[in-house]
Amino acid sequence: MGPHYIAEVKCPWGSLILMIWLMATPHSHEIEQKRLGLLAGFAFLTGVGLGPALEFCIAVNPSILPTTFMGTAMIFICFTLSELYARRRSYLFLGGILMSALSLLLLSSVGNVFFGSIWLFQANLYVGLVVMCGFVLFDTQLIIEKAENGDQDYIWHCIDLFLDFVTVFRKLMMILAMNEKDKKKEKK
Repeated sequence: MGPHYIAEVKCPWGSLILMIWLMATPHSHEIEQKRLGLLAGFAFLTGVGLGPALEFCIAVNPSILPTTFMGTAMIFICFTLSELYARRRSYLFLGGILMSALSLLLLSSVGNVFFGSIWLFQANLYVGLVVMCGFVLFDTQLIIEKAENGDQDYIWHCIDLFLDFVTVFRKLMMILAMNEKDKKKEKK
């Protein structure tokens, strides 16, 4: 099992089930605690799903993790601030482009199962990072638009931003780990 397999481990089935359960539970003040519990369970299981990738990165170089976290936080802050200071609805057009790019990334990942190309895997990581940065812009603006139109489901909005953060973190972590591993190979 190499980094290719570990990087593609997303979230356990339990995380997906909790997300679907949360999506199916309507937003109301009476069941807010239940939905917050589902959110906490989802976040916990998503973190558990990151375990193998974290273990791989720690084995390569433990300093990758704080660097990745700081990089992800900076990406998230910068893209969110750029959206907050942008014209209203100026990034909503990105939705179709980003979903198309995400579909192409999914197809290339499935195709790479058969080809086993390290080049395609790396291209998928880099392009995926750029696409997810676009999703930070798009999702933040979409959440603001929904809130201004009366959608006060902050728990589901947390899921949107949490998934963006975790995906940017995962992709950046794997890019840094693979670069570090390549540096170690060159030194030998």
